[in-house]
Amino acid sequence: MRWAKSPSTDLEVLQILFLAAVAAVVLYQLYATLGRRTGRQPEEVVDKTIKPANGSVLESLPNVRAEDLAAIKAKQPDFDPTKFLSGARAAYEQIVKAYAEGDRETLKPLLATEVMDNFEQAMASREAAGRSEKVEFLTPPRLDLEKVDVVGDLAKAVVRILAEVRTRTKDERGEGVDDRRTAELWTFEREVKSSNPNWLLTYVAAAEA
Repeated sequence: MRWAKSPSTDLEVLQILFLAAVAAVVLYQLYATLGRRTGRQPEEVVDKTIKPANGSVLESLPNVRAEDLAAIKAKQPDFDPTKFLSGARAAYEQIVKAYAEGDRETLKPLLATEVMDNFEQAMASREAAGRSEKVEFLTPPRLDLEKVDVVGDLAKAVVRILAEVRTRTKDERGEGVDDRRTAELWTFEREVKSSNPNWLLTYVAAAEA
């Protein structure tokens, strides 16, 4: 004997299926929202990403125009953004640590005269106050090549740097530890006809994180 389906049973089934579909859509939207990080992260890949040689830092050319790269390559044919950023990262880490430690010998070949003078004043003031510092990087710094330019035979490159650092400060009161995230624009310059391949740091400015 076959039981006949009642209209109410079919309606209940349709209601269950409809509610299940709605629940699936809601869960998907929650996953899409909660599973997405917001803001710019040090390790995120962005447009025009360059794969670094050691794989530790993602570097990119977010704002560099093709014609500007062509102009600098016309003056310096061996200019390679990947190699430049790798060198800039090494210089950044070296400069930050040397400045904290008051290591003038390391700083002088890396800085333009005006920048070195400013660093010297700050280091001398710190030493006069009997304060010492050490810096360590909590994560590998991220570097983005923001802009390149050539004026005559002077090549300029602006690098946006995001870093997470820990500063340990000692004075007569003891030791203090400060963890912070920094965002800066560093400008490097070099004479393209110079036999010295090194770029000098000529300007430092704060940037948005």
